[in-house]
Amino acid sequence: MLYLFTILLGNFDHSLFKSIYIFLISFFSNTFSAISGGGAGLLQLPALILSGVPYYQALASHKFATVALGIGGSLRNYKSLGNDISVAWQILIFGLPGVILGTSVVEYISEKYLYLILGIISILLAFYSFFKPDLGLSSGNKELNFVNKIRFFIFIFLIGILNGSISSGTGLLVTILLIKTFEMDFLRAISMTFFTVGIFWNFIGAVFLARIGSVPPNVLIVLIIGSFTGGYFGAHLSKLNGNFLIKKTFITVCILVGISLLIKSIKSFL
Repeated sequence: MLYLFTILLGNFDHSLFKSIYIFLISFFSNTFSAISGGGAGLLQLPALILSGVPYYQALASHKFATVALGIGGSLRNYKSLGNDISVAWQILIFGLPGVILGTSVVEYISEKYLYLILGIISILLAFYSFFKPDLGLSSGNKELNFVNKIRFFIFIFLIGILNGSISSGTGLLVTILLIKTFEMDFLRAISMTFFTVGIFWNFIGAVFLARIGSVPPNVLIVLIIGSFTGGYFGAHLSKLNGNFLIKKTFITVCILVGISLLIKSIKSFL
């Protein structure tokens, strides 16, 4: 479908048509992302690349747009943050250095191995969530011992590196990490993911990536509008339908993201 749209873009040199195309892709991808806790890059990033935006510009534009997604989702579900501000600080303090490191090395690392690893992890997350029927459906407040805190900090730092370098699927990893570590439900974990990863991680990543390649302003404006409205609408749907809808969407998006990343990895090996 994306290839068909790209062909149409090539035949009709019309900025309005291109803007509508980018907006629709952004809106729908960010709506699903707002429900599942990640995966906006599954459609949005490839769509930008296929429409002629160079990779680094597309990645920077995507990250700026997902800041709007984070704001839209957070505005709708800000009450779900509850008393988790201390967790938010931990994600920012230990994750942001990883994001900066990831954006710094993205030009020098082989993406095919990262795509392969993250693709496998995403699919495993889907199966894990599917075979754990109670996962993320109830909310608790688990107190961490010293070892668990260190493990959480290490995982957040590593996910931050992935977020700064390849972006796709890292919100899903943070969401499931919060559920497993702190016994949050899906709605609470996703609200935290949008507030920390969606707004702060992606903004810092976008700023650093924009230094590699300038972000096209006409594309960025359309992406921001689509991301914000999609994020707010998706968060609204998740609030109305609860954790069962979120979990089903999470599993679906994990599988789709995983397959997409594996295909990218296989193509890069050929």
